Amino acid sequence: MRIIYGLLIAFFIALTGYSCKEKGRSNIRQGEIHYSINYLGNVSSMPREIMPKSLIVSFKDDKIIYELISPIGRSGIINLSNPEKEIYDTYLSIFTIKYFYSSKPGEVHPGFEAMDGIEIRKTSKSALICGFNCKNAEVTFPFDRSKVFNIWYTDEIKVKNPNAATPFFQIDGVLLSFFFFMGHSELQFQAENVYRKDIPDYVFERKQKFVKVSREDINKFINKMINL
Repeated sequence: MRIIYGLLIAFFIALTGYSCKEKGRSNIRQGEIHYSINYLGNVSSMPREIMPKSLIVSFKDDKIIYELISPIGRSGIINLSNPEKEIYDTYLSIFTIKYFYSSKPGEVHPGFEAMDGIEIRKTSKSALICGFNCKNAEVTFPFDRSKVFNIWYTDEIKVKNPNAATPFFQIDGVLLSFFFFMGHSELQFQAENVYRKDIPDYVFERKQKFVKVSREDINKFINKMINL
């Protein structure tokens, strides 16, 4: 009985070994980060059950993909950066509708116009998130420099230029607690789990069966999805 009990404990530890409670896992070069989402502001009137409940970020060396997908209908937004092949794509799915926009190197992904003009100031504050030592930066907007938003990032996850094509491109570290403004909605993201795992290269290839559209058009669709 004691042996069985001991095996059960060992099995439980193995299952939870990669959770946010673990410490000291530095220099991960490929894997996944799972974030919880908190919606604030004038959020979409879409039923909550069909809105994305988590953000999944997959990374490998200098390649990274953000997947904000609803569990129902596979609707949502995907941002993909693959510098080696100069792929900086934004994908939008709304049930059977599938569009994408291909950004140029150095161009911020569509959907983030509400974050134009932000100022980022790094501070000396630190925190431990998911076992990673994190640094802090304060973010302000041009319309109200007195209101400060905090983001937290780590350089212990080894992704090169992890925030390329995002409003936080100045931050050379993987964001573990951050926010995005999309239209009139504020989305807050908090890392819940970090997994070290092998990510196949095809994950970072350009996706098929999406219709290419202009930046203006995909912005319209993103705003409709987020701010219905």
